Amino acid sequence: MASRPWGEWSASLSHLVLGIVSLHAAVSTAQASRGAAAGFLLQALAAATTLAPGLGTDEDCLAGAWVATVIGLPLLAFDFHWCTNGHLMCAGCFIHLLADARLKEEQATCPNCRCEISKSLCCRNLAVEKAVSELPSECGFCLCQFPRSLLERHQKEECQDRVTQCKYKRIGCPWHGPFHELTVHEAACAHPTKTGNELMEILDEMDQSHRKEMQLYNSIFSLLSFEKIGYTEVQFRPYRTDDFITRLYYETPRFTVLNQTWVLKARVNDSERNPNLSCKRTLSFQLLLKSKVTAPLECSFLLLKGPYEDVQISPVIYHFVFTNESNETDYVPLPIVDSVECNKLLAAKNINLRLFLFQIQK
Repeated sequence: MASRPWGEWSASLSHLVLGIVSLHAAVSTAQASRGAAAGFLLQALAAATTLAPGLGTDEDCLAGAWVATVIGLPLLAFDFHWCTNGHLMCAGCFIHLLADARLKEEQATCPNCRCEISKSLCCRNLAVEKAVSELPSECGFCLCQFPRSLLERHQKEECQDRVTQCKYKRIGCPWHGPFHELTVHEAACAHPTKTGNELMEILDEMDQSHRKEMQLYNSIFSLLSFEKIGYTEVQFRPYRTDDFITRLYYETPRFTVLNQTWVLKARVNDSERNPNLSCKRTLSFQLLLKSKVTAPLECSFLLLKGPYEDVQISPVIYHFVFTNESNETDYVPLPIVDSVECNKLLAAKNINLRLFLFQIQK
């Protein structure tokens, strides 16, 4: 058997050292940052792939090289940012790092080289995004391999194993199954042959959920007919409490709406001690009346996203009667869709929203 050239031995030794160091780093950072630990673990796996016999094909090495340079979990999105030293972060991990730094009152840093990162210091790497979009990815339904750029279309329109619903779902058919079984099911579906009375019971149940949605929109339209309506753009700025273990909270400058002076406050996870250790994150807010009133002031109010904000907030109407003795509401949930949207707000320098106030006159 011919001896391996020194260059190959040197490369193998380098991959072995890289794998050991990355594995040690993954174990060391597991408690502090799971995203960073996952990145180090992927780097160790990529190094092991190049050392394993039969796995070192050019395609595998290329894919491993891309994975090894990315900080975070498996590549589910195409947006990538890089630090000033060239280390890559997927968009989700980048936002999570910024949000964690905000909660811990620290400067966000790259998990690889510890240089400072921020939205102004980091930019997207379009070349990497293009390369990643061509990497193979497995369809979650049929388990076939497709380029990432084509995977979404395949799963939505082309895959024969994608989960679909019966066309008679509007009259109550609950069937969910693979697309290739849809024709057989619809031919044998019993819902088209149900009697009118049976269908009426099903439709009544479906109408109940629809009524709840319509009730919200009707309430908004009703409020828009009020005589006294006010709205303003509000900017929540981050502050810290004076406790020994400080807690993050947000507060707006004073603003005037409906000829009254107001302030908004917000807190993360109801001011729990270490929200940075929780994967589930929420925001709640409180409306405070700062001016004196001569009579009770009954108002409805809601918060929506501000202009140019990339966050999903569901409209929820809150109601309160303000007096000089009771001039602040309880903390109520900011209806954000999920923790990812909450991280987007926490990662921003300030939170910009729009407040609507409706004065109820008797």
